[in-house]
Amino acid sequence: MSKTHKIAVIGGDGIGPEVVAAGLNVLEVIAAKHKIAYETVDYPFGTDHWLATGGENGGELLPDSAFAEIQNKCDAVLLGAIGDPRAPVGKVEHGVIMRLRVGLDLFVNLRPVKLYDARLCPLKDKTPADVDMVIVRENTEDAYTAQATFQNKGTPDEIAEQPMRYTRKGTERVIRYAYELAVQRNRSKKLLMIDKANAVRAQDLWTRTFAEVGEEFPSIEQEHAYIDAACMWMVKNPEWFDVAVTTNLFGDIITDVGAMIQGGLGVAASGNIHPGQVSLFEPIHGSAPKYKGQNKANPVATVMAISMMLQHLGHPEASAEIETTVAELIQNDTIKSLSAGVQGTDEIGRLVAEALSS
Repeated sequence: MSKTHKIAVIGGDGIGPEVVAAGLNVLEVIAAKHKIAYETVDYPFGTDHWLATGGENGGELLPDSAFAEIQNKCDAVLLGAIGDPRAPVGKVEHGVIMRLRVGLDLFVNLRPVKLYDARLCPLKDKTPADVDMVIVRENTEDAYTAQATFQNKGTPDEIAEQPMRYTRKGTERVIRYAYELAVQRNRSKKLLMIDKANAVRAQDLWTRTFAEVGEEFPSIEQEHAYIDAACMWMVKNPEWFDVAVTTNLFGDIITDVGAMIQGGLGVAASGNIHPGQVSLFEPIHGSAPKYKGQNKANPVATVMAISMMLQHLGHPEASAEIETTVAELIQNDTIKSLSAGVQGTDEIGRLVAEALSS
């Protein structure tokens, strides 16, 4: 008897609940088709919930009880979006997303960058054959998880610090994951490491670890680029990229460059992964509060996040079928655009579900 996967669902803010609802319709169809047993558990966490429970006066973000349920009883988390101008910048994001990423030790942020139709790419003469890469971003270290400090705040002598902090353990495990992925993809047989060790000397840890772990993978060619050059090359020659691994901060930057090359945030998804453990999947677009409740947001990125989630849960055929179906719907103009407002959120979800069920 197959396992019943338990999936935590956090719609979150803005367009999050709408794109998640469309995505869950797709999940229902593909799960039935492939006989995948699952159940969902809805959680209300986001800015509306934080405000309703007190906001700055003790509002609830992600309580210990819910975190424990997700950690101990769930197999995956599907997240819509977090972020709302009614809350202080970073307040809800850190309380929900960062708590899950760090608390669940989701040390890999996996960002596929794949072009499904040449018309989506803003680069001249680039085709789907030229844009097919995966960026492996370290997800639990760097400046993102360091404590910010301020001295003489609000004065001309103010000093603000938030250090880039790396550990050998954290660096090695994400680099090893990237090497293993390069072996699995079996395409160019190369792995690109992106850092800025010439200027940020702490990243020499990355340089040395990359070389040392690489000795265990003699079939994979080692390549290196500084972050500024890597961004330039990604725009100029995306076909050079296959698998790349980089730090948390630089990964956040270069994957948004990649998202635009593949057609924009409307198609880009990510996985926050700890292999073999509960992991989190989400579209990488923001919450877009101006479109909240208007049925305008494109849910394709959420559908692709569900595809990634199914891969993680051990259903590669179902995962691949979603990706192939979405690509075909884009190519034949059934999905007319990845921009908000061209087609309804629920309409696109229905179109994908109907194509999968046919």
